[in-house]
Amino acid sequence: MDIDTAVSSLAALAHEHRLRIFRLLVRMGPNGLPAGEIAEQVGATPTGASFHLKELDRAGLIHATRQGRYIRYAVHVEGMRRLLDFLTEDCCQGQPELCGAPVRKAKTLATSKGSAR
Repeated sequence: MDIDTAVSSLAALAHEHRLRIFRLLVRMGPNGLPAGEIAEQVGATPTGASFHLKELDRAGLIHATRQGRYIRYAVHVEGMRRLLDFLTEDCCQGQPELCGAPVRKAKTLATSKGSAR
């Protein structure tokens, strides 16, 4: 991930409703939720939620799937991983073990995924 893409992703998360939406969709996993349920759960109007969902989608952090009349949103796992990798790639001067378990786990996942290709 380049710095411009990282800035775009971080800017998309730099709003209370968008951060709530993103965290909700991370918890829901790949199945995600319909837009109406997302709006209800984060306390946003349907129009407001739609705007925020589009911003997160544009940033590559979530993706939309049409199901009949509804649009279902889910976390874009690869987009989230790329952002986390970018943020932690130089953690603790190349010694991620000093940064704690979440960084070690992210690095292990990234490494095993890269070697599986």
